[in-house]
Amino acid sequence: MSTAFSIGFAPLLPLPWLAALAGLALAIGLYGLVRRANGAVLRLAAIALIAGLLANPSLVRQQLQAIDDAAVVVVDRSPSQGMAGRGEMTDAILEGLTERLSRIESLETHIVEVDPAGQDHTALHAALDAAQAEIAPNRLAASFLITDGQIHDMPETLAEGLATRGPVHTLLTGAPGEIERRISIQESPAFGLVGDEIAITVRVDDLPAPSGAASVPVTIGLPDGGERRATVVTGSPSTFTFEIDRGGPSVFEFSVEEVPGEVSTVNNSAAVTINGVRDRLRVLLVSGEPHPGERTWRNILKSDPSVDLVHFTILRPPEKQDGTPISELSLIAFPIRELFELRLAEFDLIIFDRYRRRGVLPNLYLANIAAFVNQGGAFLEASGPPFATPLSIYRTALGEVLPAEPTGAVIEESFLPHLTEVGGRHPVTADLQAASQRGEPPSWGRWMRQIDVAPRRGNIVMAGHSNRPLLILDRVGEGRVAQLASDHIWLWARGYEGGGPQGELLRRLAHWLMREPELEENDLRNQVDGQFVEIERRSLDGGTPDVTVIFPSGAERTVGLEELPDGRIVGRFETDELGVHHITDGDRSTLALVGDLNAPELSDLRASSHAAGPLADLTGGGIAWMAEAPVAQASEGAQAEAALAEFPRLREVRPGRDASGNDWLGLRRNQSTTVVGVSDTPLLPALLAVLIALGAMMVAWRREGR
Repeated sequence: MSTAFSIGFAPLLPLPWLAALAGLALAIGLYGLVRRANGAVLRLAAIALIAGLLANPSLVRQQLQAIDDAAVVVVDRSPSQGMAGRGEMTDAILEGLTERLSRIESLETHIVEVDPAGQDHTALHAALDAAQAEIAPNRLAASFLITDGQIHDMPETLAEGLATRGPVHTLLTGAPGEIERRISIQESPAFGLVGDEIAITVRVDDLPAPSGAASVPVTIGLPDGGERRATVVTGSPSTFTFEIDRGGPSVFEFSVEEVPGEVSTVNNSAAVTINGVRDRLRVLLVSGEPHPGERTWRNILKSDPSVDLVHFTILRPPEKQDGTPISELSLIAFPIRELFELRLAEFDLIIFDRYRRRGVLPNLYLANIAAFVNQGGAFLEASGPPFATPLSIYRTALGEVLPAEPTGAVIEESFLPHLTEVGGRHPVTADLQAASQRGEPPSWGRWMRQIDVAPRRGNIVMAGHSNRPLLILDRVGEGRVAQLASDHIWLWARGYEGGGPQGELLRRLAHWLMREPELEENDLRNQVDGQFVEIERRSLDGGTPDVTVIFPSGAERTVGLEELPDGRIVGRFETDELGVHHITDGDRSTLALVGDLNAPELSDLRASSHAAGPLADLTGGGIAWMAEAPVAQASEGAQAEAALAEFPRLREVRPGRDASGNDWLGLRRNQSTTVVGVSDTPLLPALLAVLIALGAMMVAWRREGR
């Protein structure tokens, strides 16, 4: 507590009036002096005394209390700070700094932790600005940044006003001379057409850049689990081409070997997700004969704008002889050679609807369809009564790819299609409308006919009369086959007994046959939502095994899964690491890419004074490297701990003096105060001043009268 004195004025008249009266009286007094009139000096003294009385001077006594200075400490907890022992070093620096600041009298310490979890950059400047704004500028002694120097929001031009907030010192959790290798995605498309090639450009950099380029092996992880190996030249972009062989997201991972002594291997791999889209789904529909369900198939397929449909119905088989001249027929000849020999590979899906052997398609062309399936094509067979006869296509080369053979029986009784136990988990049928409530019969309509078949292989996802197989899905060679043992799905389309989800069922069948990832029955996938990763496992075997997550840092975690009512097996975990996360259940694997493609946080993991340098120059602060030697990646996945360098001394300096030196950092001693009490004492008591003024006027009048 201290005391300060000053002179204060509280005029009894408005200041303009007081100035006007004082000026007029002064002019008269000066005129008397010029004329050397008697009593002029006394008159001026009386005027001055009256003016002082009207100004009402007083002695102001202030009681002042000193204000404590404040120091701001901003701690960087970004992902790059958690690598190579920097987290432990940050804790040690923070502990040492706060202990030294506590020794300084009348100093408050404000600590701000910046944890940009889930973000791809470090906004340390914004945190510093916000912390300083909460403290009066005349209290700021100094600010300290504990960071690796990877600050991504530093403006190109710093505001001059920062210099008035005291020095900003940076304590770097690293040492000069660190090395790093990184791989980054330079160019990649967001999507690619299935069957077309896409190009991905990557670049490998060794930091600091060596004098010459070097050849580095790159391992490329493909969406199907395979690998490719290639060689790239450091410092130059390299382009790779890939064919998109399926719809949906496809993840490509690029990784390079580590360099001995580099800071971290977290940016030695990079991944990119390409979304595969189909230009058009080319479907060939062959109806063996006209029937009520024929138009249902056509309407369903034509309603999908992504389907390019070619439909043929066999109206005039070769055995039909009615004497009509060929020139008078309006029917289109079935272009069997063009479709099943020349252009068969152009189709994505072939559907046979109630087809039977009638001499239209020779066995050679049916064998071509079987080969088409084995080589990756898709085939859907909707059985009708002819399938149970000796004219069944099962008696042809197509029998090798069909999952069930006919028993010869045709059931002409009503039945309610229902999901099997496997069908309740298969993505094609698992959550069909009206079958979502497990244990309850579906609410869709009945069918009236079923072809009895004996399954040889495949998965029975729907059953019909007396639990007989109704819908069977199978994989044959590189392709896929679906077999529907009834021709009465059209009853659902007509709304019989409420109808059913025939459109959705056929859409899913087509997409499963085309190997769309969202309908894979045995699959492990993920979806990234900020810091959270949702894991979904599909398996026809059921069960909820745990999955193992390998983080970019090399750490592993086991995540438990649980089965939901709709048959999905899901799990969830949170991560604060950016980069590629490997997820596996032992049989299948998937990659989760957390953060942006080329996150600034991972672009350069070396400690650097580049970003903090201009801030230190503007404010008079200092930069101290806190590690004795470069921090290196330790062997066997353990993080190395760098020895902490000698801590710089802290000194108090006066405003305007240098605030840093070779081995010390300064804090501005502001010595700010605040007023806690004020008292006023009048310097001219009114009565005394009036008596003195009147006396002076009377003496002056008397002198003038002589």
